[in-house]
Amino acid sequence: MAETAYSLNRLELLQVADAAAREKNIEREVVIAALEEAIQKAARSRYGAENDIIAEIDPKTGEIRLWRLLLIVETVENDAIEITLTEAQRRNPDAQLGDKISENLPPLEFGRIAAQTAKQVIVQKVREAERARQYDEYKNRIGEIVNGLVKRIEFGNILVDMGRAEAIIRREELIPRETFRQGDRVRAYIEDVREEPRGPQIFLSRTHPQFMAKLFAQEVPEMYDGIIEIKAVARDPGSRAKIAVVSHDSSIDPVGACVGMRGSRVQAVVGELQGEKIDIIPWSQDPATFVVNALAPAEVT
Repeated sequence: MAETAYSLNRLELLQVADAAAREKNIEREVVIAALEEAIQKAARSRYGAENDIIAEIDPKTGEIRLWRLLLIVETVENDAIEITLTEAQRRNPDAQLGDKISENLPPLEFGRIAAQTAKQVIVQKVREAERARQYDEYKNRIGEIVNGLVKRIEFGNILVDMGRAEAIIRREELIPRETFRQGDRVRAYIEDVREEPRGPQIFLSRTHPQFMAKLFAQEVPEMYDGIIEIKAVARDPGSRAKIAVVSHDSSIDPVGACVGMRGSRVQAVVGELQGEKIDIIPWSQDPATFVVNALAPAEVT
């Protein structure tokens, strides 16, 4: 059965590139480079895999140029990649042994299989570029709180859709007894961003002590302004937590600021942490005083 020819209209090619760049939020140049690589691959399957073929797309007109490189040798053993000096000098008088000379190839009519190959290469390249962008965007955001939607749940681990990226909350990073369903909103702390063979992985946590500290920083304006500082945090996720605070302004009570009017600020954090009981204690430079404060309400003798 003869392959049907797919002649890609030049402007259509650029429209495809622009659409892919917009949809995946990556540079247009990256998509055009992927298209060039796809065309090279298709041309190799058309002219023979041993050919050293280069493809170029004009970013303004969408015109595709194809040529192959030939190595200048004394005696040709493989005419797909080699050319004699005499023949090369006929085309370019300055040609020397060991140089490479380019030879134009006719434009390619994409066959069904070639078009399929091209599509696969483009999809893969775009995915790689998307992953690289994700890694660059999130590698400096470790320690931030992010919001997302539960995409799906696999073996107790939660996959979170954060809009421009996907992240995971492992089962052990979830507060005990809390349950999520697909489509639920979830807030978590970016604990780690790692490059792995299958692409960058963003690991989130809801049990990390800093998750609670950052929640307080969102609720207490004095923390954001640097007047109140969190000195220490300890958590038994889901049941109890203690947070030690200090004020750099003698007129502001650090514990009162964290508790808020009728406990409004601390209640907002408690609500997010599934009812975890939070003790807010004044920090002290003197270890003995600090230990007494930290053990309250227990009496220290």
